[in-house]
Amino acid sequence: MASHRKSRPAGTRVAGIRTPVLATAALTSVALLSQTATAAPADDRPSLEEVQKKVDDLYRQAGSATEKYNAAKEKSTKQRKQVDTLLDDVATRTQELNDAREELGTFAAAQYRTGASLPDTATFLLADSAQDYFDQNQLMDRLTGRQKLAVDDYVTRQAETMEKRQEATESLQTLTESQNDLKTAKATVQKKLTTARELLSELTAEEKARLAAIEKKKQEAAARKAEELARQQAEERERAEQAAQESAPADSSSDSSGTGTGTGTGSGSSTSDPAYATKAEKVLAFARAQIGKPYVWGATGPDSYDCSGLTGAAWKAAGVPLPRTTYDQVNAGTTVSISQAQPGDLVFFYDDISHVGIYIGNGMMIHAPKPGAYVREESVYYDGESSIHSVVRPA
Repeated sequence: MASHRKSRPAGTRVAGIRTPVLATAALTSVALLSQTATAAPADDRPSLEEVQKKVDDLYRQAGSATEKYNAAKEKSTKQRKQVDTLLDDVATRTQELNDAREELGTFAAAQYRTGASLPDTATFLLADSAQDYFDQNQLMDRLTGRQKLAVDDYVTRQAETMEKRQEATESLQTLTESQNDLKTAKATVQKKLTTARELLSELTAEEKARLAAIEKKKQEAAARKAEELARQQAEERERAEQAAQESAPADSSSDSSGTGTGTGTGSGSSTSDPAYATKAEKVLAFARAQIGKPYVWGATGPDSYDCSGLTGAAWKAAGVPLPRTTYDQVNAGTTVSISQAQPGDLVFFYDDISHVGIYIGNGMMIHAPKPGAYVREESVYYDGESSIHSVVRPA
């Protein structure tokens, strides 16, 4: 007899529970989707090279914002001094105006008591705006010569005081705008630096080690370019010396052998200007003494510096004041080619002229690089050959 038991449906048994095929497929799909979702973010993670480029760009942008901050700070400081001077002037003029009003009030009171004038005279003499009454000839006829001079003086002082008050008001408005620019630049710097630090903090120990290796290779390449520049400069000096010897009279060749051959500093560069060489020695001595001090944006020493703060302080030590920002320092001297760079010259970087260092010879410079770094000696090609904007010899 045939069995009447129904056949068991196809499927799997899990812990005594029958699981339909469709349910099994659904669970499998969910698991696969879950694995895919978990793995997806790893594919979106930027490469180490991309992180490095992003961080470098952020530091560069922070450097540019720092120079804008320096410019806004300098402008704000100057305008604050101008405003203070104007306010002091206005206060002095106001006091003088009050004294003149008291004198006129004495005249008016005397005239009123003696009946020599109508009460309107007192109103004229004590009014804040006397000019409207000034043209009334019949009133002026009642005044003595001394009193007329006092009225003229009062009206003049009043007009000058009002003009100075207006000037002070406008200067205060300009100062407010500069202070707003200062706040904006400061916020920009802080935002760029925060973003850069966050990117670096997300790197693993292995990635940080790889990043350090990449930076080391970059520095080695920059050092090779510095050596090549030093060779080019040496060849150029030799050619200049040979040309000088050939053009000099034979009987004076021995006397001219030292002309334009250098300053004896061992820097790898030379100058025919002893006065400049003397100043440059002071600049380099100061700059070398700052090596190891931290970069702090907006700082001008003595404990920390930003890039233009260091160059300004170094040249100040040689008795030459420089403007505060890279944008102005680049115009504070004579532009020369990098092959003609001499110790003490300023080397500017990037199209926006947002960084500067002090050339020390042999393709090397001393500079305050970026936040988190310290004043150091480094190749002028530290950030690539194309990043050099210009070289300037301060006047």
